[in-house]
Amino acid sequence: MATIDQARTATMPRARTRARFSWLPYLFILPHLIFFLAFLAYPFFRGIYISLFDFDFLRPERRPFIGLTNYANLLFNRGSIQFTDFWRAIGNTAQFVLYSVPPLVISALIIAVLLNSNFRGRNVFRSLYFAPYALSVTVAAVLWRWIFEQGGLINAYLSEWFGMSPIAWLSSMPWAWVAIVVCTVWWTIGFNTVIFLAALQEIPESLYEAASIDGANTSQQFFGITVPMLRPVLIFVITTTLLASANLFGQPYLMTAGGPSFQTEPVMMRIYNEAFVQSRMGSAAAMSVLFAALLLILTTINFRVFGRGE
Repeated sequence: MATIDQARTATMPRARTRARFSWLPYLFILPHLIFFLAFLAYPFFRGIYISLFDFDFLRPERRPFIGLTNYANLLFNRGSIQFTDFWRAIGNTAQFVLYSVPPLVISALIIAVLLNSNFRGRNVFRSLYFAPYALSVTVAAVLWRWIFEQGGLINAYLSEWFGMSPIAWLSSMPWAWVAIVVCTVWWTIGFNTVIFLAALQEIPESLYEAASIDGANTSQQFFGITVPMLRPVLIFVITTTLLASANLFGQPYLMTAGGPSFQTEPVMMRIYNEAFVQSRMGSAAAMSVLFAALLLILTTINFRVFGRGE
């Protein structure tokens, strides 16, 4: 009997042990792969390469290899101009992150909760809150520069209604940061609000009904149901807001030009000035690499702190 079974097995066609290779999935990802290689991967590695040279883009013949000297000047040489400028800009960027991220997250969540309520005309208000985000940074910054400038709208109202002297919003501290933060919050809060609003609509209404039956008030429902259910979305919003605020450039560039006395010059603006104004491309590339490493560390800490328990 065993001999008959062996003969049948021998005559049966062999089962395919290897799946047939298909190029179709790779063709679907090919457009994004080309974009990634051309506009992300190549500039990143090119920047690392440039950071190892005293790179003068106006004089191709004068680009001596200096190794890690640019990094050493930024990290250890306190007497160098690059060290002072870079770490001052890092401090300015950190200030802006501290000033802008809490209102962009907390206020957006509160607005989303209010817009999630059932009232007449809520779709109009949803559109109004999101509308500024559709503007470019140039439009938003120029608009608020006009509002905050010496003879602008705010100083006119303060003088007419309260008899106050004009405030130098864009040329004195801390008012310059106030102007930049107000502009940024007005311009970008709509994005976070829409993200929170979409997540709120996914929370089952039965949870709130059960909590209400058990005697939970509005505050208890918010902190006991809404916030825990929004935890994954909160992590996403906090991370994207941190990265967006850390990459600040357009608002101070157009509103204050980094002043007064470079006190509102963020690190992205410092990198731009280092490369294209002072023609120190190698040092600017080293700044970019170090700042990217700092953002990576910041993102990792954010996931460890806010993502705990996920």
